Amino acid sequence: MKNAKHLMKVTVLLLGAALATALWAQKGPKEQFVHPPLRSITLPKVERLSLKNGMQVFLVEDHDYPTVDLRAMIRTGSVYEPADKVGLAAITGTVLRTGGSAKFPGDELDRLLERLGASIESAIAENSGYLSVSVFKEDLDKGLEVMADMLMNPLFPEEKIELAKIEQRSAIARRNDDVGQITSREFEKLIYGPQSPYARHPEYATIDAITREDIVAFHRKFFAPNNLLMAVWGDFSAKEMRRKLEKVFAAWKPSQEQVGPVPVVTYQYDFSVNYVHKPDVNQANIMLGHIGGQLNNPDYPALVVMNEILSLERLFKRVRTDEGLAYSVWGRYGAAYDHPGVFSCGCQTKSESTVKAIRLILEEVERLRTSEVSEEELARAKESFLNGFVFEFDSKAKIVNRLLTYAYFGYPPDYIQSIRKGVEKVTKADIMRVAMQNLHPDK
Repeated sequence: MKNAKHLMKVTVLLLGAALATALWAQKGPKEQFVHPPLRSITLPKVERLSLKNGMQVFLVEDHDYPTVDLRAMIRTGSVYEPADKVGLAAITGTVLRTGGSAKFPGDELDRLLERLGASIESAIAENSGYLSVSVFKEDLDKGLEVMADMLMNPLFPEEKIELAKIEQRSAIARRNDDVGQITSREFEKLIYGPQSPYARHPEYATIDAITREDIVAFHRKFFAPNNLLMAVWGDFSAKEMRRKLEKVFAAWKPSQEQVGPVPVVTYQYDFSVNYVHKPDVNQANIMLGHIGGQLNNPDYPALVVMNEILSLERLFKRVRTDEGLAYSVWGRYGAAYDHPGVFSCGCQTKSESTVKAIRLILEEVERLRTSEVSEEELARAKESFLNGFVFEFDSKAKIVNRLLTYAYFGYPPDYIQSIRKGVEKVTKADIMRVAMQNLHPDK
């Protein structure tokens, strides 16, 4: 990094870059399409219960297909791993599945799933972990047995741990091949700080430092019935499912260890220019921005519409369509469930167009703060978001998983409807107000 005032204070990050994947700007058709009103989102009937060991369960009966799906969300994440062992959470999540359990070792588990036509997946991300199982209803008892043993008695064999480490090392070796990945990675360090759990990434040394004992201890600390939410949906009787769950998890005792709060994000607005030198490409990959917000912000619906206008109506049209400076251009107001996300906008352009492109982007961000958007822009932005929004809920599985996620992060179950209703009510005055409050192009 060169010329950075502070790693925690950022506006612009430049990277000499080849074309990266992003949204593309295109001119729309001359005629206007008329769409019928969107159908309302219908939520399934959810029965919530608490098992004797403290496990919280959401049951959704769905008799349309002869299958049962189970998903457990574990209160854990990479934000809790030691700084000198970054990658511990991801490897634990991988080997939970590949290593199998005491009754069902990994290779035997693979053969069992193949015979049953079932699937099991697991992973641990930044702020949660999950284990999911999908089986035909006639194999439900076996699926429950496997899931329970994997949660309670994982094997974590050394050979599977080493395979997971090899995957991590391979990802490290390739991570500078994609210029967009470089830009995003370094930008997050500037926003959150290089040592923040929200910006750290594995290195060869942190992967090598992870032992089986670390993985076993990580699992023991976070995997407990009272630290887990489970959703079950499919072809079953809720009463019978409760009996089965109580039986299969009867031996799993609640933990007395409390999972701490997520790390706090500290941020100070300021201006800085940061440059990543990559001489083997002849393009510039540009990101500008600062801290974003959280999904529980009452202004989030207005911020969503604001972002649609900024990216689709303003930046795409001016920087790419009108000026022809960028292969791709975007605006993104990032928001997370439990910590602030990142607001960013940027483009990929010819190296000689870098300064002009930056100036145009900053002008459009400032214009959004100082002048009202048009009725047409507002209508198109709302329609764009709502038309895409419905596809987040076009299956019962998506809806149940989203409800489970809302419960995990402490959001109300009607958060789905509140966002849609909020977007529909956004006004031009709302856009200008949230832009003034949340966008800071001078910082």
